[in-house]
Amino acid sequence: MLEFPRLWLLALTVAFALPAGAVEIKDDLGQVTTLTAPPQRVVSLLPSLTETVCELGACARLVGVDRYSNHPASVNALPKLGGLDDTNVEMIAALKPDVVLLATASRVSERLRALGLKVIALEPRSYKDVQRVLNTLGQVLGVSDAQRVWRYIDAGVSAAAASVPPSARGIRVYYEVASGLWAAGESSFMGETLTRLGAGNIIPAQLGPFPKINPEYVVKANPGLIMIGTRSAEGLAARPGWDRIDAIRHGRVCVFKPEEGDILSRPGPRMAEAAQIMARCLREKAGA
Repeated sequence: MLEFPRLWLLALTVAFALPAGAVEIKDDLGQVTTLTAPPQRVVSLLPSLTETVCELGACARLVGVDRYSNHPASVNALPKLGGLDDTNVEMIAALKPDVVLLATASRVSERLRALGLKVIALEPRSYKDVQRVLNTLGQVLGVSDAQRVWRYIDAGVSAAAASVPPSARGIRVYYEVASGLWAAGESSFMGETLTRLGAGNIIPAQLGPFPKINPEYVVKANPGLIMIGTRSAEGLAARPGWDRIDAIRHGRVCVFKPEEGDILSRPGPRMAEAAQIMARCLREKAGA
């Protein structure tokens, strides 16, 4: 009498088994997408994901990207599909992608799914996230050993750390990632790079990866070095009380050009290059 339920369960399992070669992808929003074959038409709406797709050897599969994706240079010839707040859904649909890669904060995920498109939301914010996203995109694209990219990143960051002189280690850094005093905290991938380089961070992990900081907080923390982008650096010393900060008093401020800012702000294949940029700042401003 027990044999029939067992046979029925086996038949049900077989009936609902994935087709050969198919994979199920669980994204950072908990959504599960089934891909019956590696996608040949990919839309990427986040620069770090665009760069990762290309580093995994699948750049030729991209058919459209967000307006901020600009590396490698070949993606500049692709249709630009807007940004986080003005994504062109109709244009994406017209491209007939097999899959759309986007940030978890994207506002168009449900609209794209309603159109019958396969959507995968991924947003790396830490070193661990970068490793996980590499694995996920390797599965999506059908690329074996996606972790080779991580091994390259890790080795590059270690090499950057080795270039930082002992005299620069331990200096406390304030890294302003965007105007309005948005900072890189210890738990962000930028903060983790600073830690690997032997630097301190005035923004503790408990404040989150990229918190908005009160200017008085920075004055009281009195960082020995400031890292900041060109767009935010204007009038830095004129901020109330900031002329008393050690970093400004001693000229220990690194102002990153926009192209450097792109590299530094993207948790992906160029993180080793970002570490080299930060290490150079530490050598030049704090290594004397």
